[in-house]
Amino acid sequence: MGAEFGRSRGEESKLSRWLRRRPKDAPGVDPSRLSLLLAVAAADLPLAPAAYPIGYRCSCERMGCPTPARHPVSFAWQTQSTTDPAQIERWALGQPEANFITATGMVHDVLDVPLEAGREALARLLSEGIDVGPVAEAAGDGDNGRMLFFTATRGTPEDEDEWWPCELDCHPETMDEHPGLRWHCRGSYVLVPPARLPGELGVAWVRGPEHALPDPLTVLEALTDACARYAGETGAHAAAWPLGR
Repeated sequence: MGAEFGRSRGEESKLSRWLRRRPKDAPGVDPSRLSLLLAVAAADLPLAPAAYPIGYRCSCERMGCPTPARHPVSFAWQTQSTTDPAQIERWALGQPEANFITATGMVHDVLDVPLEAGREALARLLSEGIDVGPVAEAAGDGDNGRMLFFTATRGTPEDEDEWWPCELDCHPETMDEHPGLRWHCRGSYVLVPPARLPGELGVAWVRGPEHALPDPLTVLEALTDACARYAGETGAHAAAWPLGR
């Protein structure tokens, strides 16, 4: 996927067309928020509706929800995820408070690290002139914030021993090697900005979806180095989300 997202022979890019779309007027719908969601879809990142906060509770009303406002609405989120702008607009108009997730492992992966480690790694990568794709910050209480680095997907290599499902990345036996890092690939998801979290926190873009997706290996070393320093300084292995639903 190139930075122009489909521009050829002088044609206007798909991203530019979606950014200029004027969302339908409807009560409770923020046109700028819908434009940001359409920009994500224009970058070919598949979306599906997610829960949202009601005060400090989750809209799913599940008693003791482990990931309030951070999980999909439907258990069929993987097949439901789409880049169709008309469907995304219908969801946004029909559920104006809903957050949205993007399903990873189809077009893109996400490297999810502690916020401070991510900021350190991002500064290093940019100073070294390394291409960095979209990056988002997920605010958290205390040291629980996260930074999300969007990359091209690893897909499913011919040698399955060279691929691992997302849920394995944060098991205890891997934390010494990659402390605080989670690699969201096939079978996982992350929230996309703009998203609201309990306690008036949220998820916002640091670098938007107009940036081309890099190969994950180009940013992995900087992220693992920063995570190792973070773990050494704090003495803690921060848990990544989602933790499951």
